[in-house]
Amino acid sequence: MTAATETGALVERKGNVVLITINRPEARNAVNAAVSTAVGDALVEAENDPEIRVIVITGAGDKSFCAGADLKAISRGEGVFAPGNEHWGFAGFVRHVVSKPTIAAVNGTALGGGTELALSADLIVAAESASFGLPEVKRGLLAGAGGVFRLPAQIPQRLAMEMILTGDPISAATAREYGLINQIVPDGTVVEAALALAERIAVNAPLSVQASKRIALGIQAGDRPAENDRWGHSEAEWEGLMNSEDAKEGPLAFAEKRAPVWKSR
Repeated sequence: MTAATETGALVERKGNVVLITINRPEARNAVNAAVSTAVGDALVEAENDPEIRVIVITGAGDKSFCAGADLKAISRGEGVFAPGNEHWGFAGFVRHVVSKPTIAAVNGTALGGGTELALSADLIVAAESASFGLPEVKRGLLAGAGGVFRLPAQIPQRLAMEMILTGDPISAATAREYGLINQIVPDGTVVEAALALAERIAVNAPLSVQASKRIALGIQAGDRPAENDRWGHSEAEWEGLMNSEDAKEGPLAFAEKRAPVWKSR
């Protein structure tokens, strides 16, 4: 696994660690099908390579870890999931269960799908300027990539509900205070810090680490069955919501740079 520019991601092996970098800085690392494919393929390769012990994922540049789904691609009628591997979920990552530990190195804003991507990782290292949020309700949408059920599972319910219902973001400092992230580091050093954390894991017995992760997260046969009902509920709510006038009004108002007019229908 060598450093190579994929359509959507850079994949680089660093000893027993693989570093995956979403490589669309001009689009704030927004996720399209190419990103989902590149990330998902990298996870498959890492999971099947006995020499890889830890996976780190980050975004190119220093402004945004991931801005969520590529709305321009969606507006063109393009999907954002990996063709043929839609079961991997958003970014090829959020439902892609692997036994190798994963670390998100959040190097800037992580909003919407960016926060959901971070929530899917086992550990999170964030730059001082990082922020986290699920602003979907401001656009007539919902955080359909696991955010609405994973966030309350990872931080106090009251704060999670405030974030989900207001759509307002929190700073890295607040995220650290409430246990959403493991470390805050100076801007420009987040990948280095994540790789250092990865090395602390990689020195341990790989099979012990992987078995421990599977037990901790309830992973069985490459699945997390405890989450399946939540995913089903989320998808049903999403489908119902997307048929509403408000779901069309939110993105339209955003594109037209005006306040949305909600109709509750």
